[in-house]
Amino acid sequence: MTSIQPNLQQAGTHAASLSFDEDGFLVDSSAWTREGAQILAEVDGIGPLGKAHWKVISFLRDHFSEVGGLPAMRTVCKASGLDPEQIKQMFGSCCEAWRLSGLPNPGEEARAYMSCMS
Repeated sequence: MTSIQPNLQQAGTHAASLSFDEDGFLVDSSAWTREGAQILAEVDGIGPLGKAHWKVISFLRDHFSEVGGLPAMRTVCKASGLDPEQIKQMFGSCCEAWRLSGLPNPGEEARAYMSCMS
């Protein structure tokens, strides 16, 4: 799997202060902010995050906080009112949605699964 390490050199001081692992996930998920997610989305070519993006991101963050793991794609779709194709168009992959949500690296197997889902 290729690295999704963000290129934050020109993204501003807030983004420059964030630390990422070799797969592009925040090392310290408590450092996540909405501003940081917006910067990452723009750097990654997703563009400005809209209401639907934030709905997915909020759900992922809340689910992880409560359960400590990945939700099923159908659960994300039901909670956000979106279908898998819409989420793919918005984020490019489930893995990218997880990463923009500032959640920890889920591991190689989960990343492969999330990449295949979109």
